[in-house]
Amino acid sequence: MTPPTQATSGADPQAFWMHPWEYMPTAHAAQRTVISQAEGIYVKDDTGARMIDGPAGMWCTQIGYGRQEMADAIAAQAVKLSYVNPFALSAGPPAELAARLAHMAPGAMNHVFFTTGGTTAVETALRFVHYYNNVLGRPGKKHLISRADAYHGSSYLTGMVAGKDRDKSYLDSTMAQVHLLSSVNPKRRPPGMSVEAFCSARVDELEAKILEIGADKVGAFIAEPVQASGGVIVAPDGYFKRAWEVCRKHDVLFIADEVVTAFGRLGHWFASKEVFGVEPDLVTCAKGITSGYLPLGACLVSDRIFDQVAADNARGGSFAHGYTNSGHPVCTVAALKNIEIIEREDLMGNVRSLAPHFQERLRSLRDIPLVFDTRGIGLLGCVECTVRGVEHSGLSPEALLAIDVDLGARIDRHCQELGLMLRPIVNQCVFSPPLIITRAQIDEMFDIMREGIVRTLRDIEVELGYTMV
Repeated sequence: MTPPTQATSGADPQAFWMHPWEYMPTAHAAQRTVISQAEGIYVKDDTGARMIDGPAGMWCTQIGYGRQEMADAIAAQAVKLSYVNPFALSAGPPAELAARLAHMAPGAMNHVFFTTGGTTAVETALRFVHYYNNVLGRPGKKHLISRADAYHGSSYLTGMVAGKDRDKSYLDSTMAQVHLLSSVNPKRRPPGMSVEAFCSARVDELEAKILEIGADKVGAFIAEPVQASGGVIVAPDGYFKRAWEVCRKHDVLFIADEVVTAFGRLGHWFASKEVFGVEPDLVTCAKGITSGYLPLGACLVSDRIFDQVAADNARGGSFAHGYTNSGHPVCTVAALKNIEIIEREDLMGNVRSLAPHFQERLRSLRDIPLVFDTRGIGLLGCVECTVRGVEHSGLSPEALLAIDVDLGARIDRHCQELGLMLRPIVNQCVFSPPLIITRAQIDEMFDIMREGIVRTLRDIEVELGYTMV
């Protein structure tokens, strides 16, 4: 064994982990909370402080932490069969899971491609769009339409269809075949415009963009039912279905990115059909599929488009795309056990039962002067805060952004001290607690959140020297 070098000997192990979205000016120096243990809906940091896990990891720990039966199932499969080559062989767990997902799917989607997570699921969907049109002899039908505030992954291709400009700083992120539409956030609609008119305008924008590019050149429209990482943006009622109808009208494939909304977050296995009335051409999922116990994702392909490029229609082609760990037997066993627990404990019913109270408590925060907006659906929520008046202060965009970042960090810090972990995205506090949460725990969570925001408000009022109303 090589002895430690002078540079590493005695150093803090945290100094070597380059985290996702690492802020490079302070690389390896960020004061992150170190989580050492978790059980149920709670996590503990390395000091022993216990907090409600508001974001459920990253929208994913549906069944909560510390499930012994999950660990037992994972361990048993690791001993029985730890790996199988998915390019040449098959195995029981991934085949069984594929059949379960096909049964749960929104519509006739009997073709399941396993990936390693959400990014690779979306990458698979986008590449299938390319493959599909090439096989059909339409090599020019490759343009992709996405939306502002969208997040679909962090690979090169999935990053192209992201609509969060700040995530693209210093990364190559332009592609002539990708087009972004305006935000569907109703809070940002023009003054005097009704929500219904705003919805129609956003749908009309999609159709106008298809016609501008040429329907013969547009391959797909990709959309999250709820834009989670964009700040839990819920489009106006009817938008998602009307956008799907526009795509069908112009022969544009519809990709529903359900990486966050699938597996119970809105009270159903998938939200596309049950909540929004849509049967997509492709659906992506990940996160809640294993409740975060192991990494796994999937891309579901509809019979409607699969059959057009398979069997006698295949033209001898292979969908030459895949991953070493596609359909990993241990990960798929974790997913099967996760699904079993969700069904046995009726967590879908728990979400549907608790969602109205969850959303009512969320809306109740609007009386705090620091709160600009609250929004959510199911067990998804966001509190967007702003220091009123600073947007007209003449400060530079960079200075305004710094104020927003500090605001979100302050709220998160106060909430952690009080026993609640959130996920600040600049000035937006997003949360999606484990689906096992109870009504009493929801009340505890929102009580802490209220106090954390009020404490932040007091901090800012002292520093600014005036009272916000």
